[in-house]
Amino acid sequence: MRLHDIAVVGASGLVGRKILQVLNERKFEVGKVVPIASDASVGKEVNIQGKQYRIQKLTPEAFRNIEFAFFSAGGAVSSEWAPIAANERCLVIDNSSAFRMKDDVPLVVTEVNRADIFKHKGIIANPNCSTIQLVVVLKPLDEEFKIKRVVVSTYQSVSGAGHKGISALENEITKIDSLASRSPFPYQIAYNAIPQVDVFFDDGYTKEELKMINETRKIIGKKDLNITATCVRIPSLVGHGESVNIEFEKKVTVDDVKKLLIGSKGVKVVDNPVNNIYPMPIDSVEKDDVFVGRIRTDNSVKNGINLWIVADNVRKGAATNAVQIAEEFLKGK
Repeated sequence: MRLHDIAVVGASGLVGRKILQVLNERKFEVGKVVPIASDASVGKEVNIQGKQYRIQKLTPEAFRNIEFAFFSAGGAVSSEWAPIAANERCLVIDNSSAFRMKDDVPLVVTEVNRADIFKHKGIIANPNCSTIQLVVVLKPLDEEFKIKRVVVSTYQSVSGAGHKGISALENEITKIDSLASRSPFPYQIAYNAIPQVDVFFDDGYTKEELKMINETRKIIGKKDLNITATCVRIPSLVGHGESVNIEFEKKVTVDDVKKLLIGSKGVKVVDNPVNNIYPMPIDSVEKDDVFVGRIRTDNSVKNGINLWIVADNVRKGAATNAVQIAEEFLKGK
């Protein structure tokens, strides 16, 4: 058994802590662990697999003799420090958007494009959480029926904005408004839905919507895929939902889709509308599967299907996929 020395940049954050949890739960053979965080957290101790580790400052020396460096501290930190870590010969798995659309950086969801892992030049990008759960479902459907067009609307939990998002919702619900100025959302999120995730661009789309569009095209290998997205923040703590409308080139039935997805890796079909059984965000918490339900024919177009997709955005949408990339890399081609 060979142990693997790792570093986690952003170890005190929501995703960083989840990465450490997932590494432990999946029994990843960890040797030395170097937790790295902001200056405010330096010196504090974290428990990892029963051992106490002191959080370190971000320095080039922190990456020496490290095999895997998991980055989850935002795009600015990744842009500056991921290349430095890669130069120390450790494999960087980056959870920010800094490298996702760069042609020489693989953007990987292990169930979809595992082979791209081995094209890396020191950095592998982990996709946006909403993109991950979408492409896990789209890829097998595209291979079998050839996707012509995709329309997706997301219903994204507040944890997508990190600790501040969770705190904002909890504070508003309990009517503690003294901390409202610390909310990452432009409006009240409690008892509300905000049709804006991230900043707007001149064309009216948000950064989150364009991430989904462009990342989906790159991951499934279809640069000309017709896809559009609308992203909405909702007052649930964990778990993103997606209403997805797909138009295929080939004839397809609901039974065809169900049969294919039941046999697809990483997908769990939960679809019994007669008994009010379908996936909900609350059901996805701490699960690694992508849940699919409400599968039905879209009679407004030829060869159209509607789906409802749910996944834990912090776990599967970030931490688990990052760990799976490391696991699959160790397995080899």
